[in-house]
Amino acid sequence: MSFADETTMATDIYDPEARLEDLNITLPKPPEPVANYVNGVRTGNLIFLAGKGPKRADGTELRGKLGADLTIEEGYEGARLTAINQLAVLKEMLGDLDKVTQVVKVLGMVNSDPSFVDQPAVINGFSDLIVEVFGDRGRHARAAVGMASLPRGQAVEIEMIVEVRD
Repeated sequence: MSFADETTMATDIYDPEARLEDLNITLPKPPEPVANYVNGVRTGNLIFLAGKGPKRADGTELRGKLGADLTIEEGYEGARLTAINQLAVLKEMLGDLDKVTQVVKVLGMVNSDPSFVDQPAVINGFSDLIVEVFGDRGRHARAAVGMASLPRGQAVEIEMIVEVRD
């Protein structure tokens, strides 16, 4: 093996939990479901995660409509917080995030003023963090859509489908 091959291998180590440490992110206790559902369901090698929102460690949520009450930057941070919450659910379900082989699909819903059309810029907060943590395995198909309202007035709600290994 050449030095170049060894260098490439060293930089391509897949360790999402070390990436979280590098990003100074500590996963919280996963948010509990707020109705009659579970946080995630595994079937075969896929996990379907229920929608989560931007709930902070203190229990408060980012609430409001994008384009009226909140800026794109605030929505982006809310989507990033939602990614952290979804990662906490995955960690609880899997024990170790290195079992994620591919983030397959993300559905991002944005509580939007009727004139707001930048939903993708908001949901990028989620997607950007997922790619930071999982690298190419975090690149996913996605929809980012506007909603007239979301539960409890939260700014975003995001679902995710993930392929995993045992």
